[in-house]
Amino acid sequence: MEGGYHPVADVISQRRSVRRFGPEPVARSLVRELVALACRAPAPHKSRPWRFAYVATDGAKGRLAEAMAGAWLADLEAVETSVHDIQRLLGRSKEQIMGAPALLVACLELTEAKEQADEGRRSAERDMFVQSLGAALQNILLAAVERGLVGYLKGAPLFCAPAVREALELPDGWEPAFLVLLGHPEEGFEPPPRAEVEVGDVMVER
Repeated sequence: MEGGYHPVADVISQRRSVRRFGPEPVARSLVRELVALACRAPAPHKSRPWRFAYVATDGAKGRLAEAMAGAWLADLEAVETSVHDIQRLLGRSKEQIMGAPALLVACLELTEAKEQADEGRRSAERDMFVQSLGAALQNILLAAVERGLVGYLKGAPLFCAPAVREALELPDGWEPAFLVLLGHPEEGFEPPPRAEVEVGDVMVER
C-alpha cells in the first residue's frame, strides 16, 4: 500500500554481494526452500528453464573446484598471466568454492524453447530464457536475505561449462551458468552503505 511498510523494498535495499561467511552450516531444508522460491520466477511459454545442482559434499566441491581451476588455468596461460597471479586467482577461486556453507550451480535448460525461423529470432528466444534464469537467481538472493543469510553470484561456470558439467555429471541439456554461494553472515555484519541511485540516470520518459 502506498505510504505503508514495504518489507520487499527493505529486503531489496539490504541485499549485498557478501563473500565472507560465518561458520554456521546452512540447513538442507532451507536450501530446498530457496530453490522452490526461485522457481516462482516468471518464465516464457509457461516453462521452467532453471535447474539447480546442490553441491553438498566436500568431495563434490573439490571436483568442481579442480575442474574449474583446470579450465581457468588454460585461459590464464593463453593470455600470459604471471605464475604468481595464476596461483593467487586459482587459490582464491578454490577457497570460495570450498568455503561456501551452501553452494548451488544454477543452470539453464532450453528444451521448452520454441523453434524459430532465423538466427535473430533464435537469439531472442534464448534471451528470454536467460532473463528468466536471472529472475530466479534474484529470487534466491532476496529470499536468502529475508531468512538472515548473505551470499553472492559467481559467473565463472559460463566460461567453463563443459568442465562444470563433467565434474558434477549433470544431466544432458543442463547449461551451467552461475554459482550461488550462501551462508550466515559473520558476527557483527552490517550491510555496507550504498550510494543512492539517481533514477534520471537510468530511465527515460517518452
